Formats: sequence, C-alpha cells, structure tokens
Amino acid sequence: MKVLVTGGLGFIGSHTVVELQNEGYDVVIIDNLSNSSEDVLGGITAITGKTPLFEKIDLREKSAVQDFFKKHNDVTGVIHFAASKAVGESVENPLLYYENNINSLVYLLQELKEKPEASFIFSSSCTVYGQAEKMPITEDAPVQVAMSPYGNTKQIGEEIITDTAKVTNISAVLLRYFNPIGAHESVQIGELPLGVPQNLVPFITQTGVGLRQELSVFGNDYPTSDGTAVRDYIHVVDLAKAHVIALQRLLNKKNLAKVETFNLGTGTGSSVLEVIHSFEKVSDKKLPYKIMPRREGDVTEAYANTDKANNVLGWKAELSLDEAMASAWKWEQKVRNK
Repeated sequence: MKVLVTGGLGFIGSHTVVELQNEGYDVVIIDNLSNSSEDVLGGITAITGKTPLFEKIDLREKSAVQDFFKKHNDVTGVIHFAASKAVGESVENPLLYYENNINSLVYLLQELKEKPEASFIFSSSCTVYGQAEKMPITEDAPVQVAMSPYGNTKQIGEEIITDTAKVTNISAVLLRYFNPIGAHESVQIGELPLGVPQNLVPFITQTGVGLRQELSVFGNDYPTSDGTAVRDYIHVVDLAKAHVIALQRLLNKKNLAKVETFNLGTGTGSSVLEVIHSFEKVSDKKLPYKIMPRREGDVTEAYANTDKANNVLGWKAELSLDEAMASAWKWEQKVRNK
C-alpha cells in the first residue's frame, strides 16, 4: 500500500511518515523544502530502518503534480500537510497563502478524482472555530469568520474537499488540530522553525538554550485562571498516530460518511504560564520572560472536546504536557549541539 505524504519532511509530516512506516506502509514524500530540510530523511531512516521515497516538487506547479501521479499511479492514500502556516505572514502576504494552500489542494484532488477510489486526509486546524462560544470545542461548533488568510485557507480547503467528495470517488477525513508540540522520543526528528519561531514552544526552548534573550508573553489580562491565553497542546507523536488511524478507517471502509471531521487535541487547556512552568520543571531551568500587550487576533482560550475522536475514530492522546516539553527540550539541545 503506497501512501503519499505531502509536506512529509515538515514537523507533523515527518512524524506521520515514521508512524506510517512503522505500520508497514510504503511512503512517498512530496516536499518543496521551503520550510523543511532533506536532512529529515536521515532521521526518519534512523528511527524506522527504512528510507521513504522523496520527490522534491512544488505543488503549485500543476504539470509537476500530473507527472507525479503518472509515475506513482499506485498511490491510493494521501495525507496532505503541505501548506504555509504562519498567521502573521498570511496577513502580510495573503496571495502567497491563497496560491500555496488552495491551488496545491485543487491540483491534488484533480488527479485523485481520476482514480476508481482514493482516501484523503486533510491537515486542518482549530482556527476554523475562531473564538468559540463554548468550551471545550466540539466538531459541531460553528465555523466562524476567519481571523486571518491562513485560517480562511483551512476553511476554504475543507469546503473544496467536501464539494469534491460529493461527486467523486474520493473519501476524506478532515483533522482539525489544536497545538502540536514536542519531538520523537528518539530525538531524531522534531520541530525546526526557520527564523524566529511563530509558535510558543520552540520560542521557549530557544530561550532556554540561550538563542533568544527572553520570551514574550502576550497578555496577562485574559479572563483565565492566571490571565494568560489557554490552548490545547498535543504531543506531535499522538497527532501523527491519529493520521494513520484516520487513513486506515478510510481504507477499511469504516467511515460513516464521505467526509468526516475530527478534533485532535488532549481535551485539556493549558495557559501560557503553565507551559512555561512545565518547561522549567523538566529542564530545571528558570525561563526569562516579560509580559507584553495582547496580540491582535489571539483568542482567549481554545481546547478540544475529544469525545468524537476517542469514541468514533478510536484514538486518544496519551502523552502529557511534561512529556512533550521534555522531548522538545531534548530536541532543542541536540539541534544546538550539532
């Protein structure tokens, strides 16, 4: 069984490739290396003992996508990660995000609809909910007006997949992630942001290792237990395993609809200060930070209701915040000591 993983050298993609190969799937990766490195192949090989096929392709090039599917005409499952993902950058350069995140999706689906059947797993986001009215957030929560072009591309992507599945032999699962963190326990792969990190945890670990002078905490006047914003932080390995289970669900015809949606989180909200304290506990280091004004567009809290993922998909997050922070810290130390 050959599975295509787009963006398979990225943070979540590489961990998913590992879990797929551990389950015996043949994996081919498409990545344009815009936010990743070919070195990640070595980490995947070290963990699994097998090197996945790799094609350096920009999915915005329609002819390149067509050529890929001619060459790999035995691909039956696709897990689609490849996308630009920085909220701030999407506000500054919306056309880049619409081209990269929408066009690439359309070109993939155009090829898959020619197959007798195809299984498609889409990397979506809890950003589609905006500031949800009720916590924890269920899959039935209304999709809000997007707060950024990035968030809008996830909403549009879900709509494109749903419309396409209605009239083709494509079945799909939309996975709405909360906040992926951590690294593989082997410390062979992990999160490698280029430039200044956009996410909290790599900024914490880079501050801990001395690369950044101090961490900025944006807002301590939220209506939360300690005044800082609350998110649902999920270990990337748990997240990766959910993709394999979702793909198997489609391949085994266990899906109850042509398109299914699942929230992927732990079901527990953690504040920014709680994440900092978790890091300090596992690293035995005091983290320098300063309180800054709130950032525009940041929601107060977002954490998942995981009942549907647990009971229908048959998946549950197993790793704790402390375990995720410990693995992220080990990974950061390894990267800096190279």
